[in-house]
Amino acid sequence: MNTKLKQKLVISAINITEAGPLSVLIDCVKEANRLLSHNWDIIVLVNNASLVDVNNVTKLAFPLAKKSWLLRLYYEWWHFRKLSKIIKPDVWLSLHDITPWVEAGCQAVYCHNAAPFYRLSLREILLQPKLLLFNLFYRHLYSVGIHRNNYVIVQQRWLRQEFKRLFSLNNIIVAHPVISVIQAITPKKQTAAHFVFLYPALPRVFKNIERICEATKQLYQQGVTEFELRLTINGTENRYAAQLVKQYGSITNIHFIGRQNRQEMMAHYEQSDCVLFPSLLETWGLPISEAKALGKPLLVAELPYAHETVGNYDNVNFIDPFDTLAWADNMKQIMTGTAALTGAVADIPEAPFAQNWQELLTLLTCGQN
Repeated sequence: MNTKLKQKLVISAINITEAGPLSVLIDCVKEANRLLSHNWDIIVLVNNASLVDVNNVTKLAFPLAKKSWLLRLYYEWWHFRKLSKIIKPDVWLSLHDITPWVEAGCQAVYCHNAAPFYRLSLREILLQPKLLLFNLFYRHLYSVGIHRNNYVIVQQRWLRQEFKRLFSLNNIIVAHPVISVIQAITPKKQTAAHFVFLYPALPRVFKNIERICEATKQLYQQGVTEFELRLTINGTENRYAAQLVKQYGSITNIHFIGRQNRQEMMAHYEQSDCVLFPSLLETWGLPISEAKALGKPLLVAELPYAHETVGNYDNVNFIDPFDTLAWADNMKQIMTGTAALTGAVADIPEAPFAQNWQELLTLLTCGQN
């Protein structure tokens, strides 16, 4: 009796260990297992096998991968070449930016770091000098071997255009991430006595946190004080965070609550009346999707990434990310119930496009059947 050999999919994620990227990895593996396991062998390369609790997949652990960049590159550009000759994969999907040097029927890399496409100002370089070096380093990492891929995967249309411009690529899939909210939450009723704005963001200069702080300061000086702004920094993280706390710590409306775990963050979403997102650079903008899933009013930057992330949603206004007065006015209108939210309508990217893991994995594997 002839038995057809299973095809092989390798999902490489040796640098992923926590937070959002880990959720992306787990969602990818679960969907691959559900969709393909009947006629594909799924091999997952991870930092620690316990991170991926999915049955019917083979997990190979590389715990040294995060010890240093040299070790990471050793695996990607030398060890995995030998491994690919042993496994003989039909599809090799790398989930973390770097193109490995492997042999596979189809090779794809998922690029989710937008930093190389951000032009830092002199002020921003002085506040976060390492970010400039990181941007230059990451741009080079992206470029090495990128044309070896059958597909390059990004999360938004604007990133596709940047990759086309920078690397002259025409094989780019736009794949929207699927956002899972940790639990169903009923938004808190707004109360005039204590209105809560929330901006979940790490202290990176492109997060534009000072714009919201300055808008809050203007409202405070106008006598608008029955609200608070919660920021997920505490001033100890880096020079940028320290400057923000030093400059705006005396504004009693601003609460620097520090970094929150997933459960704590969901509690802050529940308590908030409006989520702000003035960031200048994002591959997606997870807080936008989370706030939208919970039905929260949104004030977000008037930028391409924000429009694509918001998609179809009535409860949103887009604001010039550099216009402090506009942010202050919109915040005041939201608080007083006089805001005229313009809403948004999704604009679907042109093909190749995947709106979930099923569609993306189908794109990657259908040509190998």
